Amino acid sequence: MKPTSFFFITLVLHFVISISHAPSVNSQTDSCSSAPSINGISFDITNFQCSSVWDSQGFILRYKQTKTQVWSFVLSAPDNNGYIAIGFSRQGSMVGSSAIVGWGGSNRSIKQYYLGGQDSSLVDPDQGNLVVISDTSSVTTQSSRIYMAFQLNTTQPETKLLYAVGPQGRPPSSPDFRLVQHDTMVSTIINYLSGDQSKTSQPYSRLRRSHGVLNMLGWGVLMPIGVIVARYFKQFDPIWFYAHTSIQSGGFILGLAGVICGLVLKDRIKADVPTHKSLGIVVLVLGGLQVTAFLARPDKTSKVRKYWNWYHHGLGRVMIALAVTNVFYGIHLGNAGNEWNAGFGVVLALLCIVAIVLEFRKWARK
Repeated sequence: MKPTSFFFITLVLHFVISISHAPSVNSQTDSCSSAPSINGISFDITNFQCSSVWDSQGFILRYKQTKTQVWSFVLSAPDNNGYIAIGFSRQGSMVGSSAIVGWGGSNRSIKQYYLGGQDSSLVDPDQGNLVVISDTSSVTTQSSRIYMAFQLNTTQPETKLLYAVGPQGRPPSSPDFRLVQHDTMVSTIINYLSGDQSKTSQPYSRLRRSHGVLNMLGWGVLMPIGVIVARYFKQFDPIWFYAHTSIQSGGFILGLAGVICGLVLKDRIKADVPTHKSLGIVVLVLGGLQVTAFLARPDKTSKVRKYWNWYHHGLGRVMIALAVTNVFYGIHLGNAGNEWNAGFGVVLALLCIVAIVLEFRKWARK
């Protein structure tokens, strides 16, 4: 097996195996049907409204307007030795909102953060638009759950709430208390009177989906299929050539449309994703170079054809590797969930299996 083929197959396998799955949570130690006795909270939580706000992560929110312009909250969740957060947003998006973040352990604390962007450097501790009543905030852990209590001075809290779970075992720490990016989050809207809460779609959700699907299909699915056709079906000349160029052209067009959607999306939501953007542009440039190489390919009898083949094949594999990396990274940045990771991973796994089988058949015939 040639090194380039082995590299391509190994790389795809690496991405498939590295797909992460969210751990299951157990919220049986707290529920809205019970009134737990929670130590360390400075205000009475009797008769609080209770809502199971995020079932998959075991988040339970208790709240009540305890005084004029005073709203009291207690958020509980399974303790993963990371942080939990609740954000109050005017538009339902993370950027521009203010959040209360708490974590347990020996350095337990609770802080307000201003979410100025998706990069951790733009998330500022001890900043935000919430008026938190001093000496009422606390964090406590019991029965494998973390309880975060605080009071806000406001006539009416924002009804669009965000919830997030930080990476396991990575709470903020001194001296700067910067947040690492959350593992997962959800955007909701709540009716404080009834306690009813529902998930909300992210702003520009259709544009987000188009950006992801187009790039996934173009760079991450069609391009590898085109490589498979070119490597293993040359006995069907010239059909393989027309199939290869058609598939790669379709992949490039879809990928180009996906990159354009991404640039428009970045401008509209003011996302700060320099790595994702840079990888996308590199992939697009490499794709453009492949198109140029195709138009300028030398004749089969030319002495430089061998070097052109090395260039064309090597550049294509690098482009696909970077594209697959960026697709998974984009799924992570967009909090699209493990369903997207699993779906894309399954497609890559099938393509990888097909490539392995065809590679063995090719070498068996020699």
